Amino acid sequence: MALRTIPIRRAGNRTSLFMGGDRELVMFVGLMAAALIFSAQELRATVVGILLWVISLAVFRLMAKSDPMMRYVYLRHRKYAKYYPARSGPFRENTREYK
Repeated sequence: MALRTIPIRRAGNRTSLFMGGDRELVMFVGLMAAALIFSAQELRATVVGILLWVISLAVFRLMAKSDPMMRYVYLRHRKYAKYYPARSGPFRENTREYK
């Protein structure tokens, strides 16, 4: 009897992207740009908001093209310590006795 194979469809296994970038980052920067434009109601604020939106969207698209989970990789990288001292465990007593 042969093993039964079940195909895994790509649509069910994709990351959640919006406008080509990470969904949460794109929506958050869009909200910040819109808040800047509508709260200041000046031409300079409109230009800065549109530039912020266009540049960040391009950066987020490049990030998603490189790795769709890049945000999580970066956040995990930030949690790591800069230096891990050489020891075997957190409760080890460092003594000079060698056996």
